[in-house]
Amino acid sequence: MALVDRTEGAGTAGAVEFRIDRRSGVATYLQIVHQAKQALRLGLLAPGDKLPTAREVVEATAINPNTVLKAYRELEREGLVEGRRGLGTFVTKGLGASAGAGSPHRPALVAWIAGAHRAGLDRDDITALFEDALNETIPQGDTR
Repeated sequence: MALVDRTEGAGTAGAVEFRIDRRSGVATYLQIVHQAKQALRLGLLAPGDKLPTAREVVEATAINPNTVLKAYRELEREGLVEGRRGLGTFVTKGLGASAGAGSPHRPALVAWIAGAHRAGLDRDDITALFEDALNETIPQGDTR
């Protein structure tokens, strides 16, 4: 299920899907919010893009429709999307300017991850190592 439907004139969309991890301990609606924000930061979602309907998300993920609506309300509260009666939910604001898939930093990060995986680290090990280095390098709350 594609996360995004580009409106007329907005270009073509990359396929982005919500993936729900029921064992993560993170509330399902927050997983949707986080994934939508990540898509915004990476440029996979842009202003004018239409999010899938709650029904489409429910069909693809087998979650409760109220959970999807709660996630969309949170995104709306944060000013990132707006619901248009009878039309759907549309992205109103992007996030991040240089974190997209075209970032010059991405190839080095991909190579580092591949090397760590070849060295025997699994996904959780890599995430922990990355977050530790990130927290050591950039203090919490630094928005620069």
